[in-house]
Amino acid sequence: ENTSSCGTSTGVSVPCMFSNMPRQSFNGDLASHQEGLLDILQRAKVNVLWQENDGGCKDACTRVPTVDVTSLKLPGLCTNGECHDEALFHGVEDYINKLDNDGIIVLHTIGSHGPSYYQRYPDAFKKFTPTCDTNQIQTCTQEALTNTYDNTILYVDFVLDKAINLLKQHQDKFNTSLVYLSDHGESLGENGIYLHSMPYSIAPKQQTHVPMLMWLSTGYQQQQAIQDTCLHQNAKQLDYSQDNLFHTILGMFTIATKEYQPQLDILQPCRDKAT
Repeated sequence: ENTSSCGTSTGVSVPCMFSNMPRQSFNGDLASHQEGLLDILQRAKVNVLWQENDGGCKDACTRVPTVDVTSLKLPGLCTNGECHDEALFHGVEDYINKLDNDGIIVLHTIGSHGPSYYQRYPDAFKKFTPTCDTNQIQTCTQEALTNTYDNTILYVDFVLDKAINLLKQHQDKFNTSLVYLSDHGESLGENGIYLHSMPYSIAPKQQTHVPMLMWLSTGYQQQQAIQDTCLHQNAKQLDYSQDNLFHTILGMFTIATKEYQPQLDILQPCRDKAT
């Protein structure tokens, strides 16, 4: 519930999330010239796939297999070079079926990215009305803008549900898990501020407070001896940030590297030390 971002834009937060550098000392130029989380996983023989739907991985996926789903021009999902996030599932089922080892699939969603919020979801998710059907969002009422943004959240929820159900279908072969983390927040007109990308030092909390969600299959929890009650308590009481992602994912794959800091692994305090 209390998770903060590394930056207020995709260009800063995504490379920061996948690097070993904490926000306070993050250097984007350095990050682009050194190996990151996905490189370490790939070196450890984990199969890595990055599915892209938001204008690029900002150097986070440079050396791993990548599919830009917008280039596939999938009918019913893509229009004028932009796709709804369901397009990210294209080919994923076949990919999982062919896996014979550990794997990680990154779905880089476009999510609730502005200013064209109304283009982020299919018509079936237009539940809250009236909506702001323009990218000139300052011309819309606060109600219409909020409704449109809430419709994007409904669709994100649907996409996450679809991802979890896909993982559940492969539990006979894999112990599966999902981590969802937004790269930045969004201002919706509070104090006259819109969108994102403000300097971090003066950015409102709407741009730095981000959602984070983890789903762990029963098999995965048993394999890593994770105590569910402990996780829920910590999620309510503790503060987290994108600094935790790098170390949590390494811990989830039980990869031994000097880069791993157990104190930044969200799951580590909830692993049963007796097993």
